[in-house]
Amino acid sequence: MGWIQPTFWVVILLGIMILIHELGHFAAALLMGVRVETFSIGFGPRLFGFRRGDTDFRVSAFFFGGYVKMLGDQPGDESTADPRSFQAKARSQRAFIIFAGPFMNVLLAVGLIAGLYMYGFPKEVETSDPVITSLETNSSAAQAGLKTGDKIIQIGSHKDPTWTDVLTTEALNANHAIPVIAERAGQRLHFLVTPAMDPKEGVGDAGWRGEQNIEVWQVMKGSPADQAGLRPNDLLIAVNGRPVVSPVSIQQAVVHSAGNPLTISVMRDDRIQPITVTPVRQNDPKLPWHIGIGFKMRAQIVRLGLGPAIVESVRQNAQNATLLFRILGSLVEHRVSAKTLSGPIGIAQMSSEAAQQGAQSFIDLMAIISLQLAIFNLFPVPVLDGGTLLLLFIEMLLQREMSLRVRETVFKLGFVFLMMVVVFAIYNDISRILTHS
Repeated sequence: MGWIQPTFWVVILLGIMILIHELGHFAAALLMGVRVETFSIGFGPRLFGFRRGDTDFRVSAFFFGGYVKMLGDQPGDESTADPRSFQAKARSQRAFIIFAGPFMNVLLAVGLIAGLYMYGFPKEVETSDPVITSLETNSSAAQAGLKTGDKIIQIGSHKDPTWTDVLTTEALNANHAIPVIAERAGQRLHFLVTPAMDPKEGVGDAGWRGEQNIEVWQVMKGSPADQAGLRPNDLLIAVNGRPVVSPVSIQQAVVHSAGNPLTISVMRDDRIQPITVTPVRQNDPKLPWHIGIGFKMRAQIVRLGLGPAIVESVRQNAQNATLLFRILGSLVEHRVSAKTLSGPIGIAQMSSEAAQQGAQSFIDLMAIISLQLAIFNLFPVPVLDGGTLLLLFIEMLLQREMSLRVRETVFKLGFVFLMMVVVFAIYNDISRILTHS
């Protein structure tokens, strides 16, 4: 039964994004005077649907994807001579139709985040000073000479970084030296830190830890946490040596503990101390084990008007897009392992976890994945929208159509490449589950 909830939420998540993407192609095609024969959510055999005008609106058997079938959208079709066919339109009009799908996913991402800001979005307040609160023994940061209490004032090209900047930079630079400037007792000290490749996660890990902004809000009387000595306002640092980056970090560790003791590192009175807590069973199928604490995050509720909400949403989506390209660059340069790629199983797990945290977390995840889908779709790979746009651009330069044989060969190669990426991502998902189980 454990797969039902993730499947449900990933269907909702991807279903909305696919619908919006295909609506972009559909609306642009109608605007350009192209006849749309099929609007499908999913691929393969038709399950159900309805017909309106020239179009068969359907849901098909294989859900992960969708398509809009336009009259004469393949070179060589007998209907290409029809003035309402896709191939009969100017190349600029065809490019507009193709680009409309990814563009709608970008608009969805911007609209979702803007809506969150207008409704009231709990935005985490980061500590201004990224001070090292603990170091793993023999870690790359410790070997470089850094110590607890050091304040990182520059990492790489980032001056006055937040902990997010620090953690992102180390994650994207496995096995590559990073210049670090730290402040210690009023002195500026220079270090060279080479994050090690985490064998499980495939990202860089320097072995330093800092304040994570997640506190214990309440402790149930008589609970395992109460008996172990956890107190309200304890700052949660790590669980079994892994940093606590969100309440889910603790929740997942408790669920996967199967009743085995957990070592939770907390900061109290400016000192880090380990506390051993043994989860107990409870009658909740979602969270069968518990320790009896509630969480408090240092956050402020942000409510903005329409204009400022859109501006803030565009800024945040631009940040997310930049981070994605940094990750891709690190993959190419082998600073990050290909293990970080997630497939449908990984997305399903993330969807389920976000849904458990609430509607705002789920909408935030939907916005991130919608933006990533738009960018991925624009890659110049045949079969994807970006590949089709590239072929159209080449034809514009050549001032002639590519031969049907060349098109078919290119699209076959693109399809094989895409399937290899999907299979590899699913392999990563399964390996991650087996490693963490």
